[in-house]
Amino acid sequence: MATIVSLKELSKKEDLFVSGHRMCAGCGAPIIVKMVLLASEYPLVAANATGCLEVSSCISEFTSWKIPWIHNAFENAAATISGVETMFRSLKKQGKIDKDLKFIAFGGDGGTYDIGFQSLSGAMERGHDMLYICYDNGAYMNTGIQRSSATPFGADTTTCPSGDVIPGKLQERKDITKIIAAHGVPYVAQASPSHWADLVKKVKKALEIKGPKFMNILSPCNRGWRSRTDDAILLSRIAVETCYWPLFEIENGITRITMKPKVNKPVVDFLKPQGRFKHMFNPGNEWMLQQAQEGVDRYWQKLLKEEQNSAPSE
Repeated sequence: MATIVSLKELSKKEDLFVSGHRMCAGCGAPIIVKMVLLASEYPLVAANATGCLEVSSCISEFTSWKIPWIHNAFENAAATISGVETMFRSLKKQGKIDKDLKFIAFGGDGGTYDIGFQSLSGAMERGHDMLYICYDNGAYMNTGIQRSSATPFGADTTTCPSGDVIPGKLQERKDITKIIAAHGVPYVAQASPSHWADLVKKVKKALEIKGPKFMNILSPCNRGWRSRTDDAILLSRIAVETCYWPLFEIENGITRITMKPKVNKPVVDFLKPQGRFKHMFNPGNEWMLQQAQEGVDRYWQKLLKEEQNSAPSE
């Protein structure tokens, strides 16, 4: 049965991530966290890797989190929450805890794709009952907008600057969602804050599934993307409509695309509002726009085939 998400009912729930944090105006991360926490019907415990979200949401003795929240190092959010989940199972077995708790780790793309990948992979392989959420803004935004393996092709960052030597990042971004799916976990998904009902449904579904789950959620960063401070939801929506950021889930090996645009918009609609791609529109760089579009088209066609091939036979 499909999960029904009511905006009216969500609006009645208590916010568990509240104002007072120091995230930049227009940042996608606090929007995502608020949606995720509202989606849960269970008491939650969260671990948070070092990054924008962590340093800005808990300053000295002040915090925006209204749930038990653990700050850990850049590289070990998944290891931390898997340890807490293991302790919980032990205490429940001993009869010292009689309620159900759910465990979530939050990490940016730097702490997920790169620095924290080893602990994430280990937690997924061991089978801990946890949900890992990556808020993906496509670079190390907290420390100076350095390139990460989530940085898309062509992007201008401080460590792959567009100039006479290179025209921005020359590599495609890592497909972390499919990499985690290859661990054989029961559920992985991609989501976007622009499609809030899809995001909330996926969180609700993930929390009902036993075992390790992973969600990759697009998180616009106007500082690093060099975009407007009021366009996080707009850019998130365009990312989905251009198929730059397709919405899909893989549940027990079965792929399902959860939003198919009626007409796929050209990827330039996503690139043009962002200053990090400005150089791609200069004369002589037409090949970059073509390569970017070809990469998006190739991934989308592959995803469609995966959905078709993995669909259960009637």
